[in-house]
Amino acid sequence: MVIVLIGPMGCGKTTVGKLLAAQLGWPFDDADDFHPKENVDKMRAGIPLDDQDRLGWLTTLKKRIDKRMAAEENLVLACSALKKKYRDLLGVNDRQVVSVYLKGDFDLLQTRIEGRSHQYMNKDLLTSQLATMEEPKDGLTLHIGPRPEELAVQIVAWLKQLQGGK
Repeated sequence: MVIVLIGPMGCGKTTVGKLLAAQLGWPFDDADDFHPKENVDKMRAGIPLDDQDRLGWLTTLKKRIDKRMAAEENLVLACSALKKKYRDLLGVNDRQVVSVYLKGDFDLLQTRIEGRSHQYMNKDLLTSQLATMEEPKDGLTLHIGPRPEELAVQIVAWLKQLQGGK
C-alpha cells in the first residue's frame, strides 16, 4: 500500500509522514526531494509551478509508486498533489494507493510557514497553492489542528479500518 499525504505547504506532510512511516515501519519519501532543478529555481523565486512544470516530477513519483507496488512494498509519500488530475496520475484510487489530505486554513498555514525554514519553498507560494488546491472527495481528510503525533495515530486507525481491522 502507498499512502500519499497531500495538501499545501505548511500542512505538515513531511512531519506527519515521517511519524507515520516510523509507526508503520514503512519507508518515507518526500516528493520535494524529486523536483528537477528548474522547478526548485522557480519556487525559490516565488514563481508558482504550472501543470507542465509538474508533469515530469509527477511522472517520476508515479514510477517510484509503481516500483513499490510491483515489489509489493509499502510507502508513505508526502506530496502536495494539489489537483485531482495530479492524484489520478499518481494512481490514487482508494485501494492500494490512498490519500490523506492534511487540511488547514490560510491563517494556520501561514503561521506554520513563518515558523519554519524550507530549503527552497518561497513563503509567498501559499496563496497560489490554496487557489490551486482541489479538495479530494475520497481518502481521509484531517484538520491539521491536532499535534502531528495525533494525526499519525488517526491515520493508522483509519488504515486498520480500510484493511478490515488487520
